[in-house]
Amino acid sequence: MASVPELKATLQLPQTAFPMKANLPQNEPLRLKKWAEMRLWQELRKAGAGRPAYILHDGPPYANGPIHLGHALNKGLKDFVVKSKTMAGFDSPYVPGFDCHGLPIEIKVDEQLGRKKLEMPVPAVLEACRAYAQKYVDLQTSQFERIGVFGRWDNSYKTMSRQYEAKTLEALYGFLEQDFVYRGLKPVYWCIHDRTALADAEIEYEQHTSPSVYVRYRLTSDAAALDEALKGREVYTIIWTTTPWTLPASLAVAFHPDFDYVALESTQPTDVGAPGLDSETWDTTTANSPVYIVAAELAPAVAAACNLGETRELARFKGRALDRTSYQHPFLNRSILGVLANYVTADAGTGAVHTAPSHGADDFYTGQRYGLDLTCNVDAAGVIHATDWTGDAPAPYDNKKVFAANPIIIELLKERGALMAQANLQHSYPHCWRCHHPVIFRATEQWFISLETPMKRPGGSDKAGSDTTFRQLSIEEIDKVKWDPSWGKERITNMIATRPDWCISRQRIWGVPIAVLMCTSCQKPLIDAALNKKIVTLFENEGAEAWHTTSVEALTPAGAKCAHCDNGEFRKETDILDVWFDSGTSWLAVSESDPDLKAAYANFEHNKPVEVLYLEGGDQHRGWFHSSLLTSVALRGHAPYSHVATAGWTLDEQGRAMSKSLGNGVDPVDIANRMGGEIVRLWVASIDFREDMAASENLMARCAEIYRKLRNTFRFLLGNLAGFTPATDAVPEAELLPLDRYMLAKTRDLTEKILGWYAAFEFHRIYHAVNEFAIVDLSAFYLDVLKDRMYTFAPTSAARLSAQTVLWKIAEALVRLVAPILSFTADEVWEYLPQVEGREPSVHLALFPKPEEVFSENPAALLEEWKQVFEIRDVALRVLEEERQAKRIGKGLEAELEIAASSNQLVLLQRHAAGLKEILNVSRVVVVEGSELTVKALPASGHKCARCWNYMPHVSNYGIWADVCDRCQSALREMNVAPPQPEGAAA
Repeated sequence: MASVPELKATLQLPQTAFPMKANLPQNEPLRLKKWAEMRLWQELRKAGAGRPAYILHDGPPYANGPIHLGHALNKGLKDFVVKSKTMAGFDSPYVPGFDCHGLPIEIKVDEQLGRKKLEMPVPAVLEACRAYAQKYVDLQTSQFERIGVFGRWDNSYKTMSRQYEAKTLEALYGFLEQDFVYRGLKPVYWCIHDRTALADAEIEYEQHTSPSVYVRYRLTSDAAALDEALKGREVYTIIWTTTPWTLPASLAVAFHPDFDYVALESTQPTDVGAPGLDSETWDTTTANSPVYIVAAELAPAVAAACNLGETRELARFKGRALDRTSYQHPFLNRSILGVLANYVTADAGTGAVHTAPSHGADDFYTGQRYGLDLTCNVDAAGVIHATDWTGDAPAPYDNKKVFAANPIIIELLKERGALMAQANLQHSYPHCWRCHHPVIFRATEQWFISLETPMKRPGGSDKAGSDTTFRQLSIEEIDKVKWDPSWGKERITNMIATRPDWCISRQRIWGVPIAVLMCTSCQKPLIDAALNKKIVTLFENEGAEAWHTTSVEALTPAGAKCAHCDNGEFRKETDILDVWFDSGTSWLAVSESDPDLKAAYANFEHNKPVEVLYLEGGDQHRGWFHSSLLTSVALRGHAPYSHVATAGWTLDEQGRAMSKSLGNGVDPVDIANRMGGEIVRLWVASIDFREDMAASENLMARCAEIYRKLRNTFRFLLGNLAGFTPATDAVPEAELLPLDRYMLAKTRDLTEKILGWYAAFEFHRIYHAVNEFAIVDLSAFYLDVLKDRMYTFAPTSAARLSAQTVLWKIAEALVRLVAPILSFTADEVWEYLPQVEGREPSVHLALFPKPEEVFSENPAALLEEWKQVFEIRDVALRVLEEERQAKRIGKGLEAELEIAASSNQLVLLQRHAAGLKEILNVSRVVVVEGSELTVKALPASGHKCARCWNYMPHVSNYGIWADVCDRCQSALREMNVAPPQPEGAAA
């Protein structure tokens, strides 16, 4: 007996091979392989030929370990920018880079080589450093590719490449030849752990406990010259310091010229707490007590801290009166000079500042002004070498490291009666950003770039050709840049305005040598443009190793003489360049020189409309943004970028910075391998990158759930497009049903917003808008109410084709709009869309949809009209729910509605009467005139259709199928589904 066909089998249910389960960890690597095989990056370059250029210049991550979440955030954001600019019609080639020189790598190689390094020639050590850096360049490259970041990964730029090292050296010579550079003795941040100078950008501030001491210096010049009341008295000044180890280098005490200073007569410490003394008793009690000179504003605090007991002001005078007074060093046979300095503050301390010219920037310049000895007696390892000591035995702090010397010097102060008070102070203190040890200031011979170098303003401005300084021109260039967020402008402006000269030398070997020949007599550099060009060519051919393998004789031009002393013998400088100078010249080595970038960058440099974006973390205002600005302004007269965007920090859900010690980090590679790289990308898009942002396993899981819903939405769209051929089946826009036109207007509105948000880098807004559109507008509304039309109507019916046309347009628009973010999934969806002639082989080769291509009309009026429809719909749905709760009706199709309205609402409802049944998901809607809006829900009249489940006025048999409505019978005939006959019936 033949089986009876089921009526359900005649429904047009969704059909697609697009899998519900993404299997991202398994499928993403396969798609990466496919992109590589189709040479997608090269195809993107071909597609971009002739388009307007947009440059995102990559700030190179340091190549000394696997990537962390901050790297994934950084590269994800850049990928969003590059892909969105490409799809917006720009040629945006992304050339990734890697920062390869520097101390962390050299230290790791030192650890690996051990004592063997001492026997190795420098080039062999450099080769070991190159190999170490290349290992992590390769690892990070594979990890960035794994999370879907497009770029020229097979030929990224590396600061250790020969071409790059040569360009870095060329930049240095540009500074030298234009007199920006000098070599001099100055105090610089010095890491005694790594034994090298540090730039400001290499300093981090961490909490540190320092000994806080008040020390008295005895006045040795005529006290009566300050005030007759001090004649014959034992007078001191008191200094306060948190670095007792610098006291052996103390050469002066600084006072503010405009502060009021007081000479305080005090009782002995044993008299603390005694009742107030009358004048006669005071004179008797204190006749031989010491007098202390301190800032008037700070006097009460000093008296309390130093336990001075009762005090009385004997004299008051301005700080300028203390200029060139003299004092006895508290424990050395040394005269200390009173000096004036405007940097003395009344915020803390005593108003008298101990001055060690070799251990502080302010101290150093004061020492220069007063002709003090600037020699530093602390070596590279932080060991003190005593001077001026007159004792029989060596100074107790001699050959001690600075921090170890603190308690020794404090004990010495006690013995000499110079210690007035001591305590421990918890405060923010500079640390080396690499080894995280506290640093010191140390005066050493270093190479510096002067920020006060005279310059001429470049052409193209009202002030063109006028005199200025390097510092001022840099600040003027900052003002021409778009800073995002805007506070970045003020931040970097203040840094440039207040920074000292740039110390560009380091006492290591893994880096670009300061390849300069030095006169063996006067130690001045040989500046020769032809020689410089020769050495640059040498570096291009042989790399930085050439500086160590080529003899001085081979480098020195014939007959060369020192321009300063006429000496003819030279030596090679042994210092290397600051790595910030390395990376700061990337605009020259990459943007200006790379074949994929130089034409566009040349247009930028000639003020043509080409945008150059730098996008990094906020710490780069003092790092790469900073050094790039200075090098470009000095050598080209302008900033190297037109737009700077700044990202915040990645934190855990408790707001703590991620660290290995806390174990609160999130490994993006692990997330990619377990959940998918797409989940990492979705997390990057979900946050406003300008703020500090939270990340955790829990938040990644939430992103995975959002991804699942978005994927299901795409799957439902594709399933309902089965059998749809756009070339023959698409319905003209004017013939679409009202609901379908509304959804196209909604899609156009979304498209316009998303294109604007991509342009403004508001990726989190895109994330939320797409999520809402997919889950609320599509899944919860449009795709839901379409089911009756899509499942029960004939495939060739105008109403069903109207819906399919809109679903196709929505899918076409949405897949392109999310492609920069959901790069793997969008490309997968692309393959399942209905075929269109001329379709690109990858969504990433396509352009964003133009709003007018999505929907030709301005959507505003239509969206406003439907907003009113939805307000009425909300009222009707509430009534249906109330009736359902009261059990007077069941499912929506078991009900019918009577909606009464007046005036404009009535006209609106009458205009949409044909579609109300669909959007309300009921069997019937009747619109009547009334005095106000009212909705009445009733059990549906008529009979339930066995096929569409609507309650219809008339149902009948269709062959052996019973209770089929007229609408479904018409659809079946249109589908050529003949009425099935009972077994044995005549054909």
